[in-house]
Amino acid sequence: MEALLGLLGPGTATLLVLALLLALSFEFVNGFHDTANAVATVIYTHSLKPMPAVIWSGSWNFIGVLTSNGAVAFGIIALLPVELIVNVGSGPGFAMVFALLVSAIIWNVGTWYLGLPASSSHTLIGSIVGVGLMNSYLSSTTKFGEGINWGKVSDTVLALLVSPVIGFVCAGVLLLLFKALIKNPDLYKSPEGDETPPLWIRSLLILTCTGVSFAHGSNDGQKGMGLIMLILIGIIPSMYALDLSAGQATVANLVQSSHASVAIIDRVAGAASGNSMSDKDAQAALSTYLRRGTTDQDTIPALSHAMHSINEQVATAKTMTDVPSDARRTVRSNIYVVSESIGKLLKGDTFSGDDRTTLGAYRSELKAVTTFIPVWVKASVALALGLGTMIGWKRIVVTVGEKIGKVHLTYAQGAAAELVAMATIEAADVFGLPVSTTHVLSSGIAGTMFANQSGLQKDTIRNILLAWVLTLPVCVFLGASLFAAGLFVVLRLFS
Repeated sequence: MEALLGLLGPGTATLLVLALLLALSFEFVNGFHDTANAVATVIYTHSLKPMPAVIWSGSWNFIGVLTSNGAVAFGIIALLPVELIVNVGSGPGFAMVFALLVSAIIWNVGTWYLGLPASSSHTLIGSIVGVGLMNSYLSSTTKFGEGINWGKVSDTVLALLVSPVIGFVCAGVLLLLFKALIKNPDLYKSPEGDETPPLWIRSLLILTCTGVSFAHGSNDGQKGMGLIMLILIGIIPSMYALDLSAGQATVANLVQSSHASVAIIDRVAGAASGNSMSDKDAQAALSTYLRRGTTDQDTIPALSHAMHSINEQVATAKTMTDVPSDARRTVRSNIYVVSESIGKLLKGDTFSGDDRTTLGAYRSELKAVTTFIPVWVKASVALALGLGTMIGWKRIVVTVGEKIGKVHLTYAQGAAAELVAMATIEAADVFGLPVSTTHVLSSGIAGTMFANQSGLQKDTIRNILLAWVLTLPVCVFLGASLFAAGLFVVLRLFS
């Protein structure tokens, strides 16, 4: 490690350490801010005492992160301005990472201090939009608002808006279903004193707590992993730009798909070849296409050039380690713009039939050698998330357990809310969508209170909704401001 830091130089090494610490701090805060929701029901139904509950939940957060597939991590990265992703090792790239993490930490700590269960997902996405807006404002080559992947932002925001509605409605309906099918009155009681519930109810509540904790780790934990990968790719591209563990079969499939796909693009490009372009020019042309969403005379030639460049580097490689270390950053940048450009082109009618199938397969092969997360990154994020859960859980737990409804949470209400939260988060994980554990579970508990006619504490609901409404605009402002400030600091102090 010391040799690596020495190789990077003091300024870059300092930025690397700071960025990694910030990313892990974000996940630590995420642990005691978001994951605390998972333990509220088992604590307030006396199924587990507080300390065993948070240790149990933190452990399953850890396991959830370790077994995650990375889809959400790279879905978050896709929201960022393409030119900052391609040049993440530059001053603006560093400023972007710092702005995202610091703004998210500020808002999460503030809402946690007030005991308001706000969303880390909303926080991070608001910061991303703020960075994108400020980046386009400061750039002389882009219009204000360009560079933000509005399509993916809208999909993600829609998922974040719909998930609380799903939590409220489905948890309420599930509670009513419990009442219709399960006639045992013990399930609908509130705990009396320190009395623990019957064994079968206690087992059910511990099981749902386990599921929510695991699902939260597998979804929310990936946000920090995605940002850590950006940091590593930008600073140490020779080690992390490409998946050096990719086997011969993976590389052979990529080479085969590459030859066939290059022939298709060259045929479409015709006389307007991209051979006279440089890698930088081709990346700039494709970045423009990805920002604006409309093709011009340079788009297909630039795509042809970037694909030829990738082909030249991997054609003779048996594994990714055969790609020269000094070329890996460029290869990854080309892979990113080619993959995203093909994905956007395939949504239109430029290609059809076998060509569409071949290009789709090629895109999948490109992603296979770039969308990876090392085990040590997963483990460090899992540890930060788990420790955060164990240390700072109490403020959010009190709000969820005592202040949403007017009466104490019943066993059935806790089980219904957590079953719905677990299912919703797992479904979002499959589709690579970041959703909020906080929103789903808090709204689920409110839904069970409404269905049970238990009454809701209007002041608490109002404060929670206000925090949810303010999260996006406040974090957009924080992200934009900190990006501008970070750009000044990084360029002036670290050159």
